[in-house]
Amino acid sequence: MKQPMIARKEVTLHVLKTFDIRASKKLGQNFLIDPQVVDGIVGAADIGPDDRVLEIGPGIGTLTQALAETGAAVTAVELDQRLLTVLEKTLEGYENIRVVHGDILKVDIAREMGEGGYKVVANLPYYITTPIVMALLERRLPLERLVTMVQKEVALRMVAKPGSKDYGALSVAVQYYTEPELLFVVPPRSFIPAPAVESAVICCKVRKAPPVEVESEKLFFRVVKSAFGQRRKTLNNALKLTGLSSEGVGKILSGAGIDGVRRGETLSLQEFADLANEWHKLL
Repeated sequence: MKQPMIARKEVTLHVLKTFDIRASKKLGQNFLIDPQVVDGIVGAADIGPDDRVLEIGPGIGTLTQALAETGAAVTAVELDQRLLTVLEKTLEGYENIRVVHGDILKVDIAREMGEGGYKVVANLPYYITTPIVMALLERRLPLERLVTMVQKEVALRMVAKPGSKDYGALSVAVQYYTEPELLFVVPPRSFIPAPAVESAVICCKVRKAPPVEVESEKLFFRVVKSAFGQRRKTLNNALKLTGLSSEGVGKILSGAGIDGVRRGETLSLQEFADLANEWHKLL
């Protein structure tokens, strides 16, 4: 190891003090200080010397260092300009790390990563977790797996099954693109400053093809959005809000063999696909 292990509490505190850095509430920063969690994340990503990794939000380099120790080529995208100088020092000596300054939602990831597959590892700010995850998946980037630390509540939604209180549009979307697995829960004491809620590490293995066949992804996600837009509405009423006529809604539900008094939270991915495909027939 070319530098002291950043994940140790005393090292993190020393770095923050040396560079006079305070966690930005605006950017949702919480610095990880638990070596076991760091090892768990890197292990879940299943990274070796031949791999390429995109890290989102390296912070002071805690996870970045551990990723680099595997021998993988690491590209780390950091939004906070204050931390660029810190990263130069904490990651000094690692020639397999490249730091990019920018907003991951605006960075041209395809250009930065070039051709070929890669893995994504991130300790995501709670306030912007869903937009980042969905942007990565919707762009159809050549991702192999996505290992992220997120708020526990969000992780539960990502892996939720039909009929559960956590099941929603995020569940359907994540499970359409990936095979998600909640690996372990991370307590607040594993961070500086300690967040008010528990976190969780989730591994999403990106599917080579969706688990259901749809004629139009646009229609599929339109059905999903409408079904969860107002959770208490029946499918019969929710679909009418899309602009469909009562007759059209009836044909779609009948063709899919789905009772219109059901609610979106009870539907499987296959049933959402059936509804979308029946709608497509009316076009």
